[in-house]
Amino acid sequence: MILNLCPNPSIDSYAWMNNLVAGQSNRISNIKEYPGGKATHIALALAELGTESMLYAFWGGSSGEWIKKQCLKRGVYINGVSLKDNNRKCYTFLSENKAFNNTEILEPGPSLTKKNWEDFKQGYVRLIEHTSIICMAGSWPRGISADTYAELIQIGKNFGKRSILDCTGKQLHNALQLGFFGLHLNEHEAGSLCGSANMEDLLKTLNGRVELVALTRGSKGLELFYKGKLITANVKIDEVISPVGSGDCLTAGIAYGVANNFSPSKIAAYGVACGAANCLNEDLGMLHIEDVNRLLPQVEVKEIVYE
Repeated sequence: MILNLCPNPSIDSYAWMNNLVAGQSNRISNIKEYPGGKATHIALALAELGTESMLYAFWGGSSGEWIKKQCLKRGVYINGVSLKDNNRKCYTFLSENKAFNNTEILEPGPSLTKKNWEDFKQGYVRLIEHTSIICMAGSWPRGISADTYAELIQIGKNFGKRSILDCTGKQLHNALQLGFFGLHLNEHEAGSLCGSANMEDLLKTLNGRVELVALTRGSKGLELFYKGKLITANVKIDEVISPVGSGDCLTAGIAYGVANNFSPSKIAAYGVACGAANCLNEDLGMLHIEDVNRLLPQVEVKEIVYE
């Protein structure tokens, strides 16, 4: 089983509205809602790939119940800590007005108490025994220290488990002081971390503290460093319907490959195929297995021995 930690789940919404006028009533013409949060997307993609996928999170109020129900319908196992306050909602506004189109409004999510955090850790320890890989992704709700991911990674290490992390800021900085198995960054995040989007510069900054590094470059594909090899992978698709969540689906493909002991090249191919498959439908952060299987043979992989 692959365990996916989603500290701050959300209901992600596409909302259709022509414009936003300050000081007036603004009416949404249509809305579509999806289960959200980076690790939620990872868990959903893994379930679609046919592997046992557990989503472990803080579940808040009626919003949390809705997110859980949607994930269960798609074959994801659910566990976590219940909160009184609702999970957050995140809106992406779609409009014919280019200046307003894809404007986002993000709620902060619930606040956590010390007891919420202790309950979360205890449940996490109970689940680790049945886990092959741990995927940790996304931001934390209010009330949590900046070394939270590092603490969870260390607990995983104590049980001999490998963690794949997708986060930024102080949480990432503190986790890197400890070191862990896998890291996923995009070009912008790499630039913030080491001042460069170049893989060689990134690896120098990481200085061996991460075994697997996935650097995504949007339409230019993936660079994967693993087992001393630098691999580039990409696949062409005819039309991008929605790229939202593609990085999370790519992480799922990599986790799936690692869990199945695939070669570095095959891991990269699965990552790219999963990320691209997500672009082929409008559902936020979701893919279809038939798209993955169709894209896999089309992925162009180049392998370089890294000195």
